[in-house]
Amino acid sequence: MTTISEIEAPAAVGAAAPKRRFDLRKVRWWRVAVLGVLGVYFVVPLAASFWFTVYDSHTRTFSLSPYGQIFSAPGFGTSVRMTVEVALLTIVILYALLVPAMIAVHLRLPKLRPVLESLAMVPLVLSPVALVVGIQTVLGWGLNQNPGTPLFQLAVDLQNQNFPLILPIVYVLIALPFAYRSLEAGLRAVDLRTLVEASRGLGASWPVTIWRAVLPNLRTGLLSGAILTLALVFGEYTISSILQFLPFSVWIVQDGQGATSGQLAPAVSLLSLLLSWAVLFLVSFLGGRRAVGRTDRSSS
Repeated sequence: MTTISEIEAPAAVGAAAPKRRFDLRKVRWWRVAVLGVLGVYFVVPLAASFWFTVYDSHTRTFSLSPYGQIFSAPGFGTSVRMTVEVALLTIVILYALLVPAMIAVHLRLPKLRPVLESLAMVPLVLSPVALVVGIQTVLGWGLNQNPGTPLFQLAVDLQNQNFPLILPIVYVLIALPFAYRSLEAGLRAVDLRTLVEASRGLGASWPVTIWRAVLPNLRTGLLSGAILTLALVFGEYTISSILQFLPFSVWIVQDGQGATSGQLAPAVSLLSLLLSWAVLFLVSFLGGRRAVGRTDRSSS
């Protein structure tokens, strides 16, 4: 008599599919050529920058001392701290405005989606120089008021050198298109209506629904938008320079102009670029693992 174990054994053996091996002969030559050109395009400038920072042409010696001088350079810690604080506040304000608006448009007002998208794309055609000139005019008008008035105090607080509140407000506008695209891709990947109806049907309030049901499913889009915003804030120079603030990007330029060897500024730029890439790869890895985990749980 056939037992259950004897019936299930062949099925279990057949379910274990053999692993596919990578065969270099099946890779088309044009793919290798394109990847090679892209690799050269990105690697050669980075390698040249690294060579410039470690090689002294006068003494013809190699040294990693510029990288050791980064953390002790005057103004480095202050500029990095200011930039990180501005970036975090920018991300908080951006998502506090964008997430509820996009959820409301997707659920209740789908006809306004093109309008919201058009408004989010406006900063792409807006000149940063024109924007900062207008901001300077408004801030100057506030400083011309009588001292002690609310408008005068607001203008002073917005231009505080330790933590300029005007920068997050401006960066929200600049980062709006990138955050919108990231969140839009995340919202299209989930069944938002079913998710919200299920949460509301179980008695959850709207804040709990957004916090416990919607945002966890938008984690990849939120992280992508946050990383893009963080990179934008760290790399933006024009607005902060014209407004005479000293964030990380402006500090790199000023330190490079005042340095004697000129190796410190490229070293800082190269290190910040590598750290940004590491964060991007980490976010992609975590997002990929989360997607694989959801697929495994749904298949099981």
